[in-house]
Amino acid sequence: MVDVLAAPQQAKSDTALRTLVLISIAHWVSHFHMLVVPMLFPFLKAQLGVGYIELGFALTVFAVVSGLTQAPMGYLADHIGARKILLIGLAVGGFALIMLGMHLSYSWLIASAVLLGLANSVYHPADYAILAAHMDEARMGRAFSIHTFAGFLGGAVAPAVVAALVTVSGGVGALIVAGAIGPLVALLLIVADVPDASAADRRVDGEHPPKQNIITPALIVLTVFFTLLSLSNAGIGNFGVVALMSGYGASFSSANIALTAFLGFSAVGVLAGGFLADRTRRHGQVAAACFAINAVIVLAIAGLNLPSPLLTAAMAMAGFLGGVIAPSRDMLVRDAAPPGAAGRAFGIVSTGFNLGGIVSPLLFGWIMDQGAPHWVFGASVVFMVLTVLLALVTDRSPQGGSEAPEARVLQP
Repeated sequence: MVDVLAAPQQAKSDTALRTLVLISIAHWVSHFHMLVVPMLFPFLKAQLGVGYIELGFALTVFAVVSGLTQAPMGYLADHIGARKILLIGLAVGGFALIMLGMHLSYSWLIASAVLLGLANSVYHPADYAILAAHMDEARMGRAFSIHTFAGFLGGAVAPAVVAALVTVSGGVGALIVAGAIGPLVALLLIVADVPDASAADRRVDGEHPPKQNIITPALIVLTVFFTLLSLSNAGIGNFGVVALMSGYGASFSSANIALTAFLGFSAVGVLAGGFLADRTRRHGQVAAACFAINAVIVLAIAGLNLPSPLLTAAMAMAGFLGGVIAPSRDMLVRDAAPPGAAGRAFGIVSTGFNLGGIVSPLLFGWIMDQGAPHWVFGASVVFMVLTVLLALVTDRSPQGGSEAPEARVLQP
C-alpha cells in the first residue's frame, strides 16, 4: 500500500525535477545569447567598419525591443501556452545570430538586435509561468534560485566560450555555432517533453479562474522595484572597474578581482537565497534586510579608500547579499500574480530590468564624464535605499496572491 501511494508522488517529483532542469537550460541560453554580440565587438568593429557608438546602438535596440515586448509575451504565454512561446524564443534567438554570421553587415546587426530582443522577452514570462505551475510549493524558492543561477552561469561562461569559438572557427563561425545552440536546446525541450502552462490549464476548485485585471498596484510597485534593483547593480557591474581605478587608485587587476568577487558571490547568494525563500513568507522583509546591509557596505566602499583585500571582501559580501534577494524577489511577483496570470505578471515586472538597462548606461556614464567616480557607488546606495523602502511596502500585504497556494497547482 505504501508503494502504491508513493509511486504517484515520486512520478510528480521526477517530472518537477525534469522541468526545472529543462527550464534552467533555456535560461542559460538566454543569458549566453545576450553576451555573444558584445563579446564579438572587436571582430564586428573591424569587419563592419563602424565605431563603438554604432555597436552600442545595437545594444540599445536590443534593450528597447526586449522592454517593449516583455508584457505582450507574458500575455501570449498565459493564453496560447508558455511552452510554445519558449520554443519560439529559443529558435528566434538562434536564428538571429546565425543570420548575422551568414550576412555580416551593419543592417543585419541591427536586425539581429531586434530579433534577439524579441527572443529575450520570452524567457522570464514563459519560464516563470511553467515553474509556478509545476514546482512543488515547498520548494518553489529553491526552484527559482536554481533557474536564476543558471542564467548567471550562462553569462559567466559566455566570454570563455565565445573566445574558444573564435579561436577554433573565427568570428563568423562563432556567431553561427553560438546561434545553433538555441534551436538545439529547443529540440531538447521538445524531445524531453517540457510541460506547458497557460491560463486555459489553470483551475481553481475545478473551474477556470475568472478574468482579473493584471495591472494591479502591487505589480506596478514591483515593476518599479525591479527597475531600482537593476539601477542599483548596473552601476557597480558596468562601471565598477573604471570607478575604482580612477577614483580610488585601484590597479586594473585589483579592480577586476573585486568585480569578479562581486559577480561570483552574487551567483552563490542566489542559491543560498532559494533555501531562505522557502522558509519564510516575508519575502519583502528578506529583500529589505539584505539590501539595507548592502547599502551600508557600498556606502563604505564609496566613502573609504579600502585596501585591496578589504575592498574585495566588501564587494564579495555586497554581491552575495544582492544574490540572496533574487528568489525572494521572484516569490513576491508570484504571490502578487492572479491565478493563471504568472506569465503576464513576470512579463510586466521584468520590464523594470529593461528600463534599468536603458537608463543605467546613460546615468552612470554621465557620472563618470563629470569626474565623480565615487558617485558610481554613491548613486547605487541611493537606489538601494529606495529599493529597501519599496520592498517593505510590497511586504505589507503579501498574502494577496498566496493564501491558496494549492490553486496554483495544475488540477487533473
